[in-house]
Amino acid sequence: MSARFEELGWRQTPIGEISLRRRFDPTVRADVYEVKLGDEYLMSSLFTVAERELSRLGLGRTPGERLDVLVGGLGLGYTAREALLDPRIRTLTVIEYSDAVIDWHRQELLPDTAGLAGDPRVEFVCADFFAAAAGPVGFDPARPGRVYDALLLDIDHSPRHLLHGSNAAFYTREGLRAVANHLVEGGTFAMWSDDAPDDGFRAVLESAFVDVEARPIVFDNPLTRGRSSATIYLATRSDRARGTERDQAICD
Repeated sequence: MSARFEELGWRQTPIGEISLRRRFDPTVRADVYEVKLGDEYLMSSLFTVAERELSRLGLGRTPGERLDVLVGGLGLGYTAREALLDPRIRTLTVIEYSDAVIDWHRQELLPDTAGLAGDPRVEFVCADFFAAAAGPVGFDPARPGRVYDALLLDIDHSPRHLLHGSNAAFYTREGLRAVANHLVEGGTFAMWSDDAPDDGFRAVLESAFVDVEARPIVFDNPLTRGRSSATIYLATRSDRARGTERDQAICD
């Protein structure tokens, strides 16, 4: 019989100590895997509906075949695993800040997403997503300026609840326009948020993308025996968004 609690891995990082633990939860009568940054909970295998919906909804609105998809944030791997269920996936690049998290997957410490590291379509890249998004080189130093059909982002708790203050620039008009440059025309940007739909952020998103939607995701919460919710933001890269601003500037 396995122990009721076990720390599977930990590592010191520039933003704090990150750890992976497994515990038996009597409420659901199953092992639960959790990631913490210091004393803050980042993710739990108890709550994966929104992470999976991020892939399902994002790829559901992405046109084309033989898709090249980028995932920002590896975590427990549910977003990446769900994306691989789409038969159109040609490549799946996962950008993860912590090499410890990548190592946990390579060591197969997470049974629900076992095999992710060995899938030939998957490439793990240890990098700062936000720094790469802002730069001209992008997410693939071997192919500067490489673009993707879809970008699925699950890192910060929300645009207003950040893991690190330096991430704030990403959620501005300039930051979102920079990341749009890493998508093909008509490509999809999808982002998870733990907060309710934010009209202010949606307006900023509309300054960089078109067809913007904030989709509430409601799911069962076994701890509260009630319901919890998250938000998936969906948007499409189109030069129409910037063309409209240029036209307005000319008119002014």
